[in-house]
Order: sequence, then C-alpha cells, then structure tokens
Amino acid sequence: MLYPLVAAVAQEAAPAATSPTETPQVEKPAESAADDPALKRLQEDAQQNETADEEYYELLKTFADTLDQVERNYVKEVSRRELLEAAIQGVLAKLDQYSDYIPPDQIDSFRTGVENEFGGIGIRVGLVDGKLTVITPLISTPAYRAGILTGDQILKIGDVDTQGMSLEDAITKMKGRVGSEIALTVRHRDDTQERSVIVARELVKMETVLGDRRKADDSWDYMFDADHKLGYIRITSFSPHTHDDLQAAVKGLVADGMRGLVLDLRFNPGGLLSTAIEVSDMFLSSGVIVSTSGRNIADRVWSATQDGTYDGFPMVVLVNRYSASASEIVSAALQDHQRAVIMGERTWGKGSVQNIIELEGGRSALKLTTAGYRRPSGKNIHRFEGATDDDDWGVRPDKDYLIEMSPGETRQVLAYQRDRDILLTPSEKASGTAPERQIDRQLQAALSYLESKTEAK
Repeated sequence: MLYPLVAAVAQEAAPAATSPTETPQVEKPAESAADDPALKRLQEDAQQNETADEEYYELLKTFADTLDQVERNYVKEVSRRELLEAAIQGVLAKLDQYSDYIPPDQIDSFRTGVENEFGGIGIRVGLVDGKLTVITPLISTPAYRAGILTGDQILKIGDVDTQGMSLEDAITKMKGRVGSEIALTVRHRDDTQERSVIVARELVKMETVLGDRRKADDSWDYMFDADHKLGYIRITSFSPHTHDDLQAAVKGLVADGMRGLVLDLRFNPGGLLSTAIEVSDMFLSSGVIVSTSGRNIADRVWSATQDGTYDGFPMVVLVNRYSASASEIVSAALQDHQRAVIMGERTWGKGSVQNIIELEGGRSALKLTTAGYRRPSGKNIHRFEGATDDDDWGVRPDKDYLIEMSPGETRQVLAYQRDRDILLTPSEKASGTAPERQIDRQLQAALSYLESKTEAK
C-alpha cells in the first residue's frame, strides 16, 4: 500500500514593525541547524530506519542463501515452492492461531467457506457404505429442480464411475464454471432403476438463516410455536447474504404476529464483520455495536441506526462454547444494550479481525490478524493465551441463564439440527416422517422465558 508523502513547509514570518514608544528587543542569535532538537530527532529517526533497512536486507540475504544451499545440496530434491511455503508457514507460526497462509490448491475452497457461494449443482454428498450418496439437495438449486433426492446414489459423474472415487474428487468434479453442464447417473434409494440427468451448474448459495422445520414446499417455517407466536431463527454463519435472508425471515414473522424471538447462534463459528454489524443493527436503534483497534489501522466504531429496527418483541440469543467471532459481536451488542437475554454457555472468545490479503495475483492469500474488537461496554472479547475463567473474554450468559450441556447432549442437539437441514423425499413427506425431536434444555429455557414475557403483557 502506498501512503501519501506529507511535506511540512515552514513559512518565514515577516518582521513586525517596531513602535516608537516600544523598547526594542535584543534579538538572540539563531540556533544552528545542529542545535535544533526537532532536526536532531529527524536525523536520529532516519539513522534508525537506515539501520533497520540494512538489517532487513541482511536477513533476506541470509534466507536466500539458506534456500539456495538447501535447493542445491540437500540429500533429496525439494521443490522451491515447497520450501517457500514452508518458510511462510514458519513465519506465521510465530503469530496467533488465526493468521494463516492459503496456498493455490486451497484458495477456491477457502473462498467458498468465506462467501458460502460456489459454482455447482447444489447437493451435499457423502460416502455411505462406500457409495457416493446424496445427503440432501439444497433448496432452489439445479439438483433440487432436477429431482435429485436425499439418499440417491450417484453412480457416474459424466462417463466416470464413482466406485472407489474419493469424496474430495467427486466434489471437485461436480463443481465448475457457472453455466457449464454436467451429466449424472443416479439411482433413487430402494430402487433398481438408473436414470441420467443433465444439470447446468449455477452459483449455489448456502443457506445460513434456518428455522426449526420445513414447510411442504421445503422452505423454512420460522414460527416455532404458533399458539404463543414465538419465532425461532438459527444462523449458521455470517455470510454476504445472511442479513438479507434474516430481514426476510423477521419481516415474515412480524407480519404473522410474532410476540417473541429466539435467535440461535450455537455452533456458529463467525463470518464477516460487516454482516455481524448489519444483523446487530436490525435489533438496535442507537448506540455502539462494536469497535476495533489495531497497530497499523485507524480505530473504528460502528453504531446502530434507527431505520428498520425491530424492537417490538422480547428476544433470547442462544450461544454455546462453539459460538465465536461474529456470533460474539452480535450477542455482546444485544446483551450490552439489554435488547436480548443471553442463554446457554460462555462463548469461544475470538475477538480478533483477520484481513484477507491476496498474493500472486489472487492465486494464494494471506489471512492476517490486523485488529481486535471490543463490545459496546468496552470489555474485551478475545481469549488470549493464558487467560483464566475470571478474565474478561467471550460472552457470558446473563445471570441465572447459564445452562451447560454435557458432551453427549451437545452432540445430540447438533445431530438433530443437521437432520432438520435434510430435505425429506416425497414418500417421507407423505408418511409424515421427520426427525424425532430431541430434548434441548437450552432451547426449552428460551421458549419458557419468552412465554412468561408474552403472557405478562
């Protein structure tokens, strides 16, 4: 990055006229340039910078010499690329756990993870008994429209048999340029008939705003309890489209007379800072949402605005030990402004901001921690190395609402949520098949709290 060069220009003041009645002042001889303290400091800074530059280039020369010796004389041949990437990883190993190097062979999957969008046909797949199987099609995607169902076996991708194919290779083959076509040979579960479908790849948007169950048309039903008019929305990550999808969900709930809302951020690892700010602003009309500060960037403060605020109902935000980063920004902002009650477990404690810096013209990237953020109260969120339970980090549930779950309970809730994400086949819908509801003490507590608040009105 180029920084503007700032030049200080001193203007010589014109001598003031001396009044006849004034006693003339005896002018002191001007200080020499060598005696000017400001100039001395500039000279010292320049010398220090020159010394630092010399040290920097000397270290680079040492590194280049080492690389050259290894490349020419090591007992086995090692590629220069491998050596350079190992050196980069070595540099980053001295930093925090969130700074990382993304090599060219991982850059596409990294971008997909950040943006929750990719060119594909819109299915989640897995290996079941060694066979490539559709876990679920994603709603409103090419695979969904082509009639591919949960449990379908994918026998061929193009002309290539999938028997013995790794899951990674299968996913890579099905992704591709938007608009390009792919032929699949599939077989429905409990059927012997094979069929071929040709599907055009599209930009697939992963759902991040989910409800508890799906409607007949496979869209989410966000009204958890129709009798008490209690809404339930689960955000799985904060991606570029999360805010718009959440707006649509809340708007629909309000239109249906919602009287209380559960916002479930459990198992949410975070995402985009900008999206977390937008989501927080939906439920706050004023005040600080979050602030950031870093060594080489200007301090920033983001505040809520009045426009479009949803504030006519009580809220509970569910968090657990796996809620991190952007999840903590939202829950901390709503807690500090007393807009929502926080229930569940203490959150992960990731209060740092990473910038994505493209390298090699975008072929690789550097994910570098450049700032830390603080909640509206000014308290720290990040769990630094050596931090104790008594230190300020993460987001603690409000008093009397700490509800800790055993590892078994946590796995059960996570498995239930994943089962709810899966689209039912037509036969399952006809038979009323659905995942059996599991006991979720945290969700039950949230619903009980909202019931008490709405009944009191």
